[in-house]
This record gives sequence, structure tokens and C-alpha cells, in this order.
Amino acid sequence: MNFLVKIADGFIGMFQAGADVFIGFLTGIIPLLITLITAINALIKLIGEERIFGFMQKLSKYAVFRYTLIPFFACFFLTNPMAYTFGKFIPEKQKPAYYDATVSMLHPITGLFPHANASELFIFLGIATGFATVGNQSQLAILYLIVGFIVCLIRGVLTEKITGILIARNTSSDSANKAA
Repeated sequence: MNFLVKIADGFIGMFQAGADVFIGFLTGIIPLLITLITAINALIKLIGEERIFGFMQKLSKYAVFRYTLIPFFACFFLTNPMAYTFGKFIPEKQKPAYYDATVSMLHPITGLFPHANASELFIFLGIATGFATVGNQSQLAILYLIVGFIVCLIRGVLTEKITGILIARNTSSDSANKAA
């Protein structure tokens, strides 16, 4: 009988723990995310979408910006999943690399700007909680973002090169097929 009571207590305890986490979200992270998203939307309206998009088009000419700043700004201003729409400023042959870099940016940006990819925040907070016992959570977020920029640049450049090779290979095989 005692065994059944422990199982019942454990079962309801699991839901109680979930409810406690939910209340914590309602009084903590959810209002933060709502105010951040509202502030970012207001900033976009103040600056003007046309200006932001024009600026992005100018940045896309340089690989270092195309695979670091543009994914960062796209994640910051548009959040996930709309961040991928900034790819319209990128030439077709570089879009796979832009997408790769943007996917990679969605994780590291979350520590400093949780509105950018709110669903990833819970993963970051789990890691940060462990880090907070030995260091500073803000330090972790900044280091995470710096490493993210480096990884995004490497992945973007490599993916751009691979895409170029595949396009060239496809173009040469198309030419050979037409000649035959």
C-alpha cells in the first residue's frame, strides 16, 4: 500500500513541478520576451523597414558581413523563423551558405537577446544555470555569441565554396549532356 502512495505522490509531484515551472515562466521570462519583442518591433517601425533592408543589401556584398552581421541582424530584428527572409538580399548561389550561417546564429544570440529565438532560451538557461555556479551568466552569453560569430563565418564560407563547386559541376554536366 505504501508503494502505491509513493507512486501516486510521485505522479502528482511531477505535475506540480511542471506547474511551478509554468508559474515561473509567467512571472519571469514570458513578460520579458513580450516586452523585448514589442521594443524590437517599435525600433523597426522607427527606423523603417526600407532602411533596414537597404542596409542589409549593402552588407551582403562582403562575406564576413554576409555570414556574421546579416544573420545576427536578421535574428535580432526578425527573430526565428522570419530571419531566413533576409536571404532575399543574397545572390542565389550564396543563399545556402546564408541559411547555414543564420541557423547557426539562432543559438548563440539567445543568451544576450532572448527574443531572437525564445524556444532556444530554455536550453541556454539550462546551460547557464550550471555555468552560473562557477562563473557569470553574462560572460557565458558574450563568449557564446563570439564563438557563434566565428562558427557562422566558417560555416558560411565553407558552404558557399561547396555550393560553388556543386553549381560548377552541375553546369559542366549540363553542358556535356547538351553536347551529346
